[in-house]
Amino acid sequence: MRGIMQTDLGVGENIMQIALQEQVALVTGAAHRVGKAIALELARHGVHLLVHYHSASEETVKETLRDIKSFGVDAFAVQADISQPQAIDHIFAELRNRFSRLNILVNSAANFQKRTLMEVTLEEWEETLRINLTAPMLCTQAAVRMMRENTPPGGCIVNICDKGAIQPWPAYAHHGISKAALHMLSKVSAASFGPENIRVNAIIPGKVLKPPTYSDDAWEKGAEDVPLRRTGTAEDVARAVAYLCTEDWLSGVTIRVDGGEYLT
Repeated sequence: MRGIMQTDLGVGENIMQIALQEQVALVTGAAHRVGKAIALELARHGVHLLVHYHSASEETVKETLRDIKSFGVDAFAVQADISQPQAIDHIFAELRNRFSRLNILVNSAANFQKRTLMEVTLEEWEETLRINLTAPMLCTQAAVRMMRENTPPGGCIVNICDKGAIQPWPAYAHHGISKAALHMLSKVSAASFGPENIRVNAIIPGKVLKPPTYSDDAWEKGAEDVPLRRTGTAEDVARAVAYLCTEDWLSGVTIRVDGGEYLT
């Protein structure tokens, strides 16, 4: 659905609602933080959801499902360690059993480990690549197989990258490298699956959620690096995801949701 960026925001909202109504989405890492915000934004527009999670508490998952279902859509949760290929097979088997189709995949789940290149161990390196790169690749393959079955064939994939994908981040060396590879996976996927009407895009969030290791003071100080002089929210990222899911002439695009931080 083209043209949702209207001067009349109410018209644009209605068009987005129509475009996404009754679609089915899988959002990885959707029980909390940015993944939850994405799931809620899609649900708000009428999308049914599979909520993937790994280590979130049972109460957190229940709360997320309650919030999603409050929009009148269907949703269920699947716990899985996506560093294991068989777990991804399980997720998609459950998805097929419940909904029998897939329109949207959002690869949001990731680990975020602080290590320099000289500090990172082989085990940490391999685990990060399995979660941040291999899992999205396997999810993409499985999603494309299902999207080919749609009538007409097609779908949308959004990969959540971060600053480390486009800018050296020495303190988070292996994390940034994995996200840079995910960024390229997005481009290769867009070129590969475009002829099948499967669009693939990426989002690079800026300072939208305070990492657990940051103090409040450090987080607030970080706003000084943003031209808008404020941090963002997970909902800013979620709205960008919904936009990418409705604009059918966008593929291979990377949207920076960072208040202009990349300019500094």
